[in-house]
Amino acid sequence: MNQANTVLENDINQETDGKPMITINDLSKWYGKLKVLSNINLEVAPQEVVVVIGASGSGKSTLLRCINFLEKAQKGTINIDGVQVTHKSKNLHQVRKDVGMVFQHFNLFPHMTVMNNVIEGLIQVKHMKRGDALELGAEMLEKVGMSDKAEVYPSVISGGQKQRVAIARALAMNPKIMLFDEPTSALDPELVGEVLLVMKDLAKEGMTMMVVTHEMGFAQEVADRVIYMDEGQIIEEGKPEDVFSNPQNERTQAFLSHIL
Repeated sequence: MNQANTVLENDINQETDGKPMITINDLSKWYGKLKVLSNINLEVAPQEVVVVIGASGSGKSTLLRCINFLEKAQKGTINIDGVQVTHKSKNLHQVRKDVGMVFQHFNLFPHMTVMNNVIEGLIQVKHMKRGDALELGAEMLEKVGMSDKAEVYPSVISGGQKQRVAIARALAMNPKIMLFDEPTSALDPELVGEVLLVMKDLAKEGMTMMVVTHEMGFAQEVADRVIYMDEGQIIEEGKPEDVFSNPQNERTQAFLSHIL
């Protein structure tokens, strides 16, 4: 059995043993004197889809970046799949492979074809043979509906297509968790749906996901839980129907009345 097939057999739907996939305890972060995260406590279960909403500057993106250790929190702990991780952890590199992240801007290499963008991490980080990487890359592009664009360059595809390639690139690393940081906010309105459809399919397949988004329809349809953040704090959380239909906190009520 080749390496690509071994990876592909590790299906998104995994047996769970009841422990959280993400556990955050008392997490706080400052930029100078500005406190952007304040005493965050959060658990995300395997296969759960958690959507984080809130105004710009509320700490949503910073929270995701701390979970993926792109930002360093000054206080608190983060456990990924039962293992506590810090910036000094020997297994930090492995954790970053287990936690895929899709950003607002696609960050594709303009000098590489779509396929080479998808397989670059497989070859450079996972040291996969090119033939196996191409096989897996083709599988991931098919998953996001981009097989016909494998040999073109990012400059000739739309923003929605670029974001789907970015999702394929992250999925190719076989992550346990996917983090989405406002993945549709840089797209023209007519392109948003194609990206959300890929994310909905991932949710149906059982991928553990945290999504920062302003797409309230997506949150209502796909989320298992919605979190509202304000001024670096989790103000309210619950099932989508409860948060959107009957928010309990005045700040949540004010936010939702403004955007809905």
